Amino acid sequence: MGLAVKLGKIIRSVQALGRELSRKNVPTTSVRVPSIGVALGGGFARGIAHIGVLKVLEQEGIPVRAIAGTSVGALIGACYCSGLSIPEMEEVAHTSRFTTFARWTVSRHGFASSDRMAAFLTRTLKVKTFEELRIPLGVTATDFNSGEGVVFHSGSIVDPVRASCSYPGMFLPVEIRGRYLVDGMLSHPVPTRPLREMGVDRVLAVHLKGTWANGGPPRHLFDVIGQSFAIAQDAMSSVWKEAADLVVEPDVAGFGYDDFKRADELMHAGEVAMRKALPEVRKWLETPVEETYPARERRGAPRTAPMPAD
Repeated sequence: MGLAVKLGKIIRSVQALGRELSRKNVPTTSVRVPSIGVALGGGFARGIAHIGVLKVLEQEGIPVRAIAGTSVGALIGACYCSGLSIPEMEEVAHTSRFTTFARWTVSRHGFASSDRMAAFLTRTLKVKTFEELRIPLGVTATDFNSGEGVVFHSGSIVDPVRASCSYPGMFLPVEIRGRYLVDGMLSHPVPTRPLREMGVDRVLAVHLKGTWANGGPPRHLFDVIGQSFAIAQDAMSSVWKEAADLVVEPDVAGFGYDDFKRADELMHAGEVAMRKALPEVRKWLETPVEETYPARERRGAPRTAPMPAD
């Protein structure tokens, strides 16, 4: 009789343990505000318009959870994610010129070196590595030899941004880890897909649509190269737009690639375009996202989106 009692207790204990384990693994549904990421496209001086977009988002209390940038979008994104305030970024825009980032040189690989950009980033960024950024950042570049798109998420920020801005024919390629890298616009004109892979729920894409030739004959070699890339990027637009939930296009027509002196106008163009898009962005925040995961995961540290490897 004593043995039967003991066996009964063991069986009940095993059953209780099974029920507890099952209860812990029951998926739990959680409702939260969707995370918003901003994909900043390229456009050289026209990229100053990105500051206006970020300014409106900040003024309206729209939380930006991640940024991915191509070319000048990478530069603007690095400054913002490192902790520069909007007034500080506006001041940088007012004082920047082509020679702030470039130094003319004689090379078979290009006409300008971006070593001044390295110096600019070193003195301007609040932090110097991706791991220290206050907002996660993805920086795109293109492998010159394979044509493969490369996205940086870790290590030093300076060289990846230089690589992302290395416009072929103008800037020299940048070597990183044995790879020669050029402008991210060749692989990700607007980096919506890299941003989506960073785990955000909604992707806001900022596209700086414009031409280099401004409707007339090309003035020099850079107009020829730039207009050729503008045509190619238009042909690629369907690819990056598929990964975007909303596309914002500041009116930068008529601005030259080196129109740094028109910073106020460019920032205003970004503000105007973003304010027009605000109703749609607010709808995102009014529509909670449901996610299902085990109850025990909820009791742990906050979930973060996995960052793709370099």
